[in-house]
Amino acid sequence: QVQLVESGGGLVQAGGSLRLSCAASGRTFSSYAMGWFRQAPGKEREFVAGISRTGGSTYYADSVKGRFTISRDNAKNTVYLQMNSLKAEDTAVYYCAAERTGNYWTPKAYDYWGQGTQVTVSS
Repeated sequence: QVQLVESGGGLVQAGGSLRLSCAASGRTFSSYAMGWFRQAPGKEREFVAGISRTGGSTYYADSVKGRFTISRDNAKNTVYLQMNSLKAEDTAVYYCAAERTGNYWTPKAYDYWGQGTQVTVSS
């Protein structure tokens, strides 16, 4: 069992930055690949970024590539999402999730989800 708690969301102006954190409970964090997803009102949940168990491989949606950076610290059981050059269209609830299949892009592949943190970008 893995419990995930996101933090770091908030209100920011377009062009600004935020850093999201996702703290995981349990001693098996390093055995899970991690992903960040987001969901805007009236839209489906979409993949944002993923990172392998060791952090050696990362994956990004085209819409955030070059602006967002995912990283993890297995000693702290935490995964991060650094978001720069934020745009109004980045406004959404952001979720972190844990999975073991390596299928980063598909929400159904994930076993555990956090409760989400709201990110609002004003234009």
